[in-house]
Amino acid sequence: MSHKVTAIIVAAGSGKRFGGQVKKQFMEINGKPVLRYTLERFQTCDKIDDISVVVPQESIQWLTPEIPDRWGISKVKNIISGGTDRQDSVWAALKELDDDVEIVAVHDGVRPFIASAMIAKLVDAAGKYGAALVGVKPKDTIKLTREAVVIETLDRRSLVSVQTPQVFTRELLVKAYQKARLDEYKSTDDSALVENLGEKVVVLEGSYQNIKITSPEDILIAEAFLNRNANK
Repeated sequence: MSHKVTAIIVAAGSGKRFGGQVKKQFMEINGKPVLRYTLERFQTCDKIDDISVVVPQESIQWLTPEIPDRWGISKVKNIISGGTDRQDSVWAALKELDDDVEIVAVHDGVRPFIASAMIAKLVDAAGKYGAALVGVKPKDTIKLTREAVVIETLDRRSLVSVQTPQVFTRELLVKAYQKARLDEYKSTDDSALVENLGEKVVVLEGSYQNIKITSPEDILIAEAFLNRNANK
């Protein structure tokens, strides 16, 4: 049974940690903006019916023709102004969904290398279980600290470094956001809001290549991935 699926691409960040005049979602990797790479992955995924992009207010005017005309992304239906934080931005997009949308995939606009096949697997998992995310095992030892003193060394075998997309039934995600707003509960992770409902979230094994562009060094890593893949 097929469901109507919308992807919400969150690209409204100010890029303060990144530095520079160009926001990280618009930084170019081998001549193309990070956000364009991201949108292309969802454009080519057969499971995705349409896309809502959340961006800074000042970017809407130039992106409105740019995304379909120059980037060739035909699935983008809404370009929405972001809120004061990530949670507010996703909520703004959720309120604009068509009534017949049943599954929602939420993805960071600065994760340009998610595989289209993984998006499809997550959509299927969310349809079956209600909520699904992608993650990888930490490569480093993780320690719990307090005031710069180690309290405990955590078992890496039970830990997951969470990525996006995170995919949910529309009903579950909206309910999670409504409860979070009532509770004044804030998180930068959508699945945490679902967990706050007491619901389970299924984890699919992801890829270490699904990096998040958060610093200038990440642009160098992204270029290396692209150049390696081009030479295969």
